[in-house]
Amino acid sequence: MCQPIGVSAESSAPPVCVLGLGLIGGSLLRAAAASGRQVWGWNRSPESADQARGDGYDAGTDLRAALERAREQNAIVVIAVPEPALDPVLAQIGEHAPDCTLTDVVSVKGSVLAAVRRHGLAGRFVGGHPMAGTAESGWPAGDVDLFRGAVWVVAAEDDTAPDDWTRVARLALDCGSVVVPAGADEHDSAVARISHLPHLLAEALAVTAAAGGDLSLALAAGSYRDGTRVAGTAPALVRAMCEANAQALTTALDEALALLTEARRVLSETGSTEALVDAGHTARGRYDDLDRWEVTDPAIGTEGWQQALRDAGRRGGVIRAL
Repeated sequence: MCQPIGVSAESSAPPVCVLGLGLIGGSLLRAAAASGRQVWGWNRSPESADQARGDGYDAGTDLRAALERAREQNAIVVIAVPEPALDPVLAQIGEHAPDCTLTDVVSVKGSVLAAVRRHGLAGRFVGGHPMAGTAESGWPAGDVDLFRGAVWVVAAEDDTAPDDWTRVARLALDCGSVVVPAGADEHDSAVARISHLPHLLAEALAVTAAAGGDLSLALAAGSYRDGTRVAGTAPALVRAMCEANAQALTTALDEALALLTEARRVLSETGSTEALVDAGHTARGRYDDLDRWEVTDPAIGTEGWQQALRDAGRRGGVIRAL
């Protein structure tokens, strides 16, 4: 199962320091603790830190202390703050814990990687993105089982260090996820289509329905509920992830708008929706029938392992164990 090289038993389950205790960071703190790891968290606002402590978790508001502890214990540092808060947090990591394995759970990988490189931290960085969430936010929304069975992207760039990649992948597996390796650019292109575009489509559907008045909303049922679920997400969070992935999202929007524009033309001229409906049904079937085959090679750390993992992820491969 993609056996790593040069990783000792002692390093197989290092402590975890989670920076940011919202939905994803808070769920990660819970899941890592449940897996038996030593874990502590930091949050800028006292409210979330107090709530975490009230639930029995190790959390505080002193970022320097959290990072110095991470440095002393050779912990994995997980960035779970919104994109706009990234630079000041990275500056503190660079000052207090520059040699720790560093990962993140931000939904855009290219801009995070660029920021990490600006701060001189790329040598120990492994980008991450658990594909899980809800429309809720904050510490109370967290769930120890949020990642169970979910996909967790663990980036494999050409300069990714094998020991650090293995550490981050094992953390994802310990939280109950399956690992999909990918590069930052292809990840961002993919999530623009399957995450960020759906957010904007949900907003558009919600606005369109509301424009029909209270009768439209009173008649709304399952298709409206499911189609607009993510429109309930805090607007600041939606804007942060969509705007950070503007280039790839613009491309995805163009593709969706072209489909809808053509569907409108055909409907107006012929009264038919057949082409778009049939194509959508077929495309959804590809998702339902996707073969998530298990990646068993290459050995992590051998020549070309990063490219080989990216190729496997691109073809639907997942890692379930290391």
